[in-house]
Amino acid sequence: MIPWEHLDTAPIPGEAGTLRLMRRGTEFSIQLDRTELMNSRLFGSEEALARLAAERVAGVAAPRVLIGGYGMGFTLRAALDHLPPKATITVAEIVPAVLEWARGPMAELTGGSLDDPRVTIRAADVAALIRERVNAYDAILLDVDNGPDGLTRAANDCLYDTAGLAAASAALRPGGVLAVWSAHPDAAFTRRLGQAWFTVEEVATRARGKRGARHVIWLAGKP
Repeated sequence: MIPWEHLDTAPIPGEAGTLRLMRRGTEFSIQLDRTELMNSRLFGSEEALARLAAERVAGVAAPRVLIGGYGMGFTLRAALDHLPPKATITVAEIVPAVLEWARGPMAELTGGSLDDPRVTIRAADVAALIRERVNAYDAILLDVDNGPDGLTRAANDCLYDTAGLAAASAALRPGGVLAVWSAHPDAAFTRRLGQAWFTVEEVATRARGKRGARHVIWLAGKP
């Protein structure tokens, strides 16, 4: 068995706790202290997040998309694969070191996605970007923390509470979609989406093909 190698450590802005980048052969792991948040072998649900959102905006010739959370880049790579050539994608990642890892040891994972001309990278909190503009996006994809039941940053709750959903709705164009990834189902969040006047579809997906943990994706449409 190849041992894990600790490549780097990065603080989470404004919170106690650190992220650790680990490597074992060609496999990467990002951990919160000792808890694994993501693994480069398990990315099926992140790809599904982008694919399902892209299907919802397929009729838009030049969709504007905001992705919250870079992670290992699998959501971005899938978005580029499924969105049209005139799409523009903004990726918000609050931990600057994650973007450094993406261009450094993990560069092979996403095959140059960060250099695609459709992509703009912001080292920022996606919640702040959502509140910057009104009627700005055709799709907002949130792959942040552990989903509505947060793990790494208590401040992420503001994305998923009533005020956060109202801000997301305001940032979306009519007919736009808010797509949210979660490690677990959350009936209370489903109810909040409906109370925010979204049309809601909840999709179960696997972390790795037909195997791996079951994750949840909400597709919340703005009328």
